[in-house]
Amino acid sequence: MSTAKEKKYAKRMRNQPSSVSLDPNDGPTPRGGRGSHQPYRGSNPGSSNQQQRGGKGEEGSSESQPIPKYVTATVFAGARAAEIKAMLKAVSQKSSNTLVFQSLPRHMRRRAMGHTIKRLPRRLREMAKKEMEKTVHQKKEQSKSKCRKARRRHGNLQLEFNRRQKKTIWLETHIWHTKRYHMLKKWGYNLADRPTMKSYRACYRAMSNHCLLQDLSYYCCVELLGKEEDLLKALARLCNVDTGPTFMAAPCISGKRQGSLVLYRADKYPGEALGHVTFIWKPRSVLETADDKRQLWMWMHPALKEGVLKELRLVCECEDKPDNFVCVPEPAPTPPKEEPPASVIVTGRKRKWRSKGEKTVPVKKIIGDGTRPIPDPYYWTSTQTGITIRDLTMEIVRYRLVGPMSNCVLSDALHVAPLHKETEDPGPHSWWADYCRDPDNVLRHGNQESLFKLLKGLDTPAMIPSGTVLGLTVGDPRLNLPNKRTKSYPNPESYEDRDKVKSITQTGVPMECTQSLIWSSQVRSHVTDKKVSEQEINKLKSELLVPGSKLELGNKESKIPILLIQQPGKITGNGRIGWGSGWDICLPKGWGMAFWIPLIYRGVRVGGLQQGLQHYQYMGAPYVPGDFPDTPAGVQSALEAKANLLEKYTRRPPAKRTNFIKHGVLSPFHCPWDQLTREWEMLEAIGKEPPKDEPQREKTGENPPDEEMKKEPSSAAEKTLEEENAAGERDFSVLRSKKILKILSAAVSPVPQRSRKPSQPHPEELSHILGSVLRDFPRSLAWVRLSMMTKGSPELHSMICIPSEEDYLQLQKDKSFQGPVETKHGDHFKNKVLKQKKERKKEKKNRKTKPNGDKNDKVEEASGSDDLTLGVWPSPLPEVTSHCSRKLLGYVTHGDFSLAVGFGEALGFVSVTGLAHMLLGQPPDKTGLVLIRNPTSFQYRFAKLTIEV
Repeated sequence: MSTAKEKKYAKRMRNQPSSVSLDPNDGPTPRGGRGSHQPYRGSNPGSSNQQQRGGKGEEGSSESQPIPKYVTATVFAGARAAEIKAMLKAVSQKSSNTLVFQSLPRHMRRRAMGHTIKRLPRRLREMAKKEMEKTVHQKKEQSKSKCRKARRRHGNLQLEFNRRQKKTIWLETHIWHTKRYHMLKKWGYNLADRPTMKSYRACYRAMSNHCLLQDLSYYCCVELLGKEEDLLKALARLCNVDTGPTFMAAPCISGKRQGSLVLYRADKYPGEALGHVTFIWKPRSVLETADDKRQLWMWMHPALKEGVLKELRLVCECEDKPDNFVCVPEPAPTPPKEEPPASVIVTGRKRKWRSKGEKTVPVKKIIGDGTRPIPDPYYWTSTQTGITIRDLTMEIVRYRLVGPMSNCVLSDALHVAPLHKETEDPGPHSWWADYCRDPDNVLRHGNQESLFKLLKGLDTPAMIPSGTVLGLTVGDPRLNLPNKRTKSYPNPESYEDRDKVKSITQTGVPMECTQSLIWSSQVRSHVTDKKVSEQEINKLKSELLVPGSKLELGNKESKIPILLIQQPGKITGNGRIGWGSGWDICLPKGWGMAFWIPLIYRGVRVGGLQQGLQHYQYMGAPYVPGDFPDTPAGVQSALEAKANLLEKYTRRPPAKRTNFIKHGVLSPFHCPWDQLTREWEMLEAIGKEPPKDEPQREKTGENPPDEEMKKEPSSAAEKTLEEENAAGERDFSVLRSKKILKILSAAVSPVPQRSRKPSQPHPEELSHILGSVLRDFPRSLAWVRLSMMTKGSPELHSMICIPSEEDYLQLQKDKSFQGPVETKHGDHFKNKVLKQKKERKKEKKNRKTKPNGDKNDKVEEASGSDDLTLGVWPSPLPEVTSHCSRKLLGYVTHGDFSLAVGFGEALGFVSVTGLAHMLLGQPPDKTGLVLIRNPTSFQYRFAKLTIEV
């Protein structure tokens, strides 16, 4: 027999019993195996005749086993019983993984045997019944609708969508975005990251020439309700006047403007920042008194919500647990019920399926936050101050229109709601009927309508004062939807009323026109519940006598209160003031797609998270949360970005990726702000330059000893700073004082010696000013803009360095001088990485022979020590300021080729202490000149540093 046949036979007979023999003392016992032979024993008369005779196949045996003289009946019967028992066990036990009906010959098999037991022979039905009962319990719960057509029905589809919204929140425009954009799960939401087609330049052209639309409904809204004095007293602990206007600013507290500021932990300024927020006060009414409660909306990024809510509860003296919190256990899964058979109704040429079961209740779409156990927003009420904090996340839809044609898009897509007519049917909107009965409200509505029509005559939204708020009540935008997509442009006829256009551009919107009914939660709920469905509107449009004409619903038309908030765009610096301006629209929940499609039909281009980052980058504004490194959200964002970049870096083979150690780049995937500010503070405290011997040693390729790589504090000042840093008592912060930033902005602007501006301080004054700044803000960062003076585009985490005196002299001699070149460094960890790699292979080879316990210990030890990556410097890092030939000043957080100016631009942070050190040592005509080096390059390039305030 061949080897393959032997293996096949052994596999088939692996579950067969061995030969059974009967011992007179111990009873029946199994023998050595099937077909094995034992010598004759007189006490074993129960063995088979063939085995007793020695078998026919034994050739060359000198003597055969004799026949027993007698057979004991009881012993013989016991031996046969043991063999019968083993045989029955072998018959009942399956020898393969096949089912019962698969063991039949092929000519006896039928398709129905898999689910109909009666199709099998009677001798196999019991076994098949047991198999079927076993498989029923192992089967997974299958959905009722199996085919795709059934799954795509509206009811089943809505059930699936509702189920998928229990873990992450969907925006109302989620389905529209998923068909056109790359989606990203972030901050508890499913958000659109970038379009599936190339659109970088197209989105920039839209922001510069027409309009870009973004869905900002994932931004969190927190409502504060209480007396104005109590609110201002509590909120004053979270901000400071040095950073700019606060909650008490006159234009903001009246309700005419939207304000913005950076929040800090209570009484912790200038450290422990929370993040950037915007706020709107509800306008005061005519009959409102000082004792009446004021309403404040605060908008923030979802990454900041947890920290800001915690501080608000602290300063307002509220409990941590919401007043209306309800713990709802998840319901147990119900087994699926079998669907009743369906009947076919033939009507003409079409067939319609009608279910014989009960009529199912239509599934309701989740509107708002589907991850909450209760439909109402969470709220906290203070018993001491009487302030109520309400979380309005996903209760209000917010869209942003960016571009000069935002006014035209709004004017074309929206129409002001008509007044209620008493002669017609009252309709379902009782709140609008009550509102129109007051003559003052009718007059206010007319003024708002006239101001809204003037928007189309403006060239750009930047002509209106920044942060202007306009309240409005509009009709259903689905009723005036154009037949095809068109582009909106300004109307010259709107310029006829010059006086009104001039007044709105100078003074903004009057106080009475800022009021809106969207502030009322009852009106918002009524508007959401009484919305006319899309199906009903399409049905009414199909019944029009003239197809394509406008549908008139009269009092039955939905009225939606909205809020328009002007976004100023670029307000810092000297160039391109007003670029990126636009409007924000606030709507009640449930009306997202009803406003989204009309805006799309007016020619706007839609952007995602990447387009929002591009918008902030061209404006020169810090982007939340990545550009706020002194906040918990900024730290978390940096850690996530570092992990993603490192994972992407390690996916490539070592020969195809940059060795950052040889490039002298210590942190290619993150910015060590804390270490940078601490080292500059140490240098300022001990009053000496960074050591130059270590960079020279690295250039020659020598491997420094470990004792030199881990330097000890060399003075009492360094020891004190190290102790404070280890204890966590001190931390870096971002400089946001407007007064000091204006001084630094004037100091970094280069001015010839003969023509000095009045705002430019003298060297003696500058030294005194910078000394006071360093005393008040020793470990701080400054937000700067960098413009390349030569070719090249800065990249993420590029290094901002201070030029040396030789660089200034070389640039003065040769105007085309590109910049110095960094010498190649030595890789001190390459041998360690290769040695570690060999050890891991050796452990993996030896792990197979080890027991399970030792194997687990080895895996844990290997995972704990595996912190070296070829080409990346491990932690802790050496001195970052003096590691290369040029002293490090800061890092770039955003950098690319700018389509606006035609050369590379970057945004980033620099150490204020290092900036002061650089300004005091630079020539007057070279003030603000720095060097930028990308992480993947040795070439330094000159750039101009500016601080825009």
